[in-house]
Amino acid sequence: MQACIWSVAIYGVETRTVDVEVSASRSKEDDKPLSWVLVGLPDAAIRESRERIWSALSASGLFIRSNKVTVNLAPADLRKSGTMFDLPIALAMLAADQQIPMESLRGIVAIGELGLNGEVRGVRGALPVAMHARKLGARCLLVPAANAVEAAAAEGVEVIGIRHLKEATMFLSGQLPLVPTKVDVAAMFQRTFEEVPDYVDVKGQEAAKRALTIAAAGNHNLLMFGSPGTGKSMLAKRLPGIMPPLTLEEALEVTKIHSIAGVLDSQSGLVVRRPFRSPHHTISDAGLAGGQSIPRPGEISLAHCGVLFLDELPEFRRNVLEVMRQPLENGCVSISRATGTFLFPARIMLVAAMNPCPCGYYGSRTHRCKCTTLQRAAYRSRLSGPLLDRIDMHVEVASLGDDVLTARRNGESSASMRDKVLAARAIQARRYQGTGVRDNASLSGRLMDDVCPLSPESLQTLRYVVNELQLSARAYDRILRVARTIADLEGGGDITPAHLSEASSYRILDRPDW
Repeated sequence: MQACIWSVAIYGVETRTVDVEVSASRSKEDDKPLSWVLVGLPDAAIRESRERIWSALSASGLFIRSNKVTVNLAPADLRKSGTMFDLPIALAMLAADQQIPMESLRGIVAIGELGLNGEVRGVRGALPVAMHARKLGARCLLVPAANAVEAAAAEGVEVIGIRHLKEATMFLSGQLPLVPTKVDVAAMFQRTFEEVPDYVDVKGQEAAKRALTIAAAGNHNLLMFGSPGTGKSMLAKRLPGIMPPLTLEEALEVTKIHSIAGVLDSQSGLVVRRPFRSPHHTISDAGLAGGQSIPRPGEISLAHCGVLFLDELPEFRRNVLEVMRQPLENGCVSISRATGTFLFPARIMLVAAMNPCPCGYYGSRTHRCKCTTLQRAAYRSRLSGPLLDRIDMHVEVASLGDDVLTARRNGESSASMRDKVLAARAIQARRYQGTGVRDNASLSGRLMDDVCPLSPESLQTLRYVVNELQLSARAYDRILRVARTIADLEGGGDITPAHLSEASSYRILDRPDW
């Protein structure tokens, strides 16, 4: 007999339907040893599924009477990987052996890894699988119980959480009714700003807070530099708390990426907070951009729709930093392999921090710098000009005096800063409606000329800045975008010379004397 059940393979962040086909027969010689053939370009994890499946069947009190089993993962020319095919293979084998009704597999999508005791264990990528099942028009999706909440967040498909292989067979045989998993997506979004650090905890640094408000309002990349202990990391970690909440579409995109990468909290179901990723400076280029033979998302993609924070920026290897050039421009990571080209979304806000010199105290009022001129030059040269050009704002975080350190915390709160950001984002949403532009940071081309008109006084100010700082064309555009955001924070009027002056003050690293 032959049986077939749907499953799903994941390639990058894309999904493909896989037909798990099983042919089972019994030869006339009853004592003939079992013949098992698995085809369809499986990887080592899938080839090893035979032992897991046989042990799980035995532990569940199920025994295959056939002694010749052929398993085909179609399409056969598509390479498959992972352990999510264990459950569908076992179910198709039982149906082909006439131990569960053949009709019960129709319209069913199944994924899950089997333990030797028949337990169904969680797998990566349950949410994209659920979205694919909804697109297929599947009547039911069988997933490990550990992935049920995550899969149910996709909505539009009935999700059944399975704990044991025996439970799945009884459900498909009609002996055990199981209640589909339901989640309240709206209630999940109420947790958006729970337990998020507040800027009111930061003493002083109001100028840096102003810069962070501008960056969040326009989604601008930001570099903070200053002596150790000035609060650069503390300021960066609070940034997601003033950014707009994720939309449902963005939340599904982010959750999909985190699920495929295997970093999703199984209890959360849906990522409702903007990601904040802070990789160590020893990370490799593959770890940052994504890698492996069938690539998985790297840190850039894990920060999609959120913040990628690179602390001690010059300590990162140069080849690692240069990997970010394309994602910062295009909003996606492209990885080419012999098996094809994989695209990972990567619309991020890059926030970086660095010291002004190797010892960290160049320009400090409290410590004497021990570095030579050559050492400082070598340290700063680790950052290429093209990379700095892609960072909209350069902000100095100054050391705090004893009067500020000993005073009570009474600075602006995250809620106040967030209100300003949301008001500016609302202006941008109305302005760019129907254009495909999301925010001021992604503004370009003719649209920039239309939304950033300059008066003669503003034009004269901008020309002075360009000539004084010897800016590149890319840096010129970024000053204009930041000025547009500053104007939006003040109500969305025309760009004034004051806006351009403030925007140019955030290009400190472009100055010849830096």
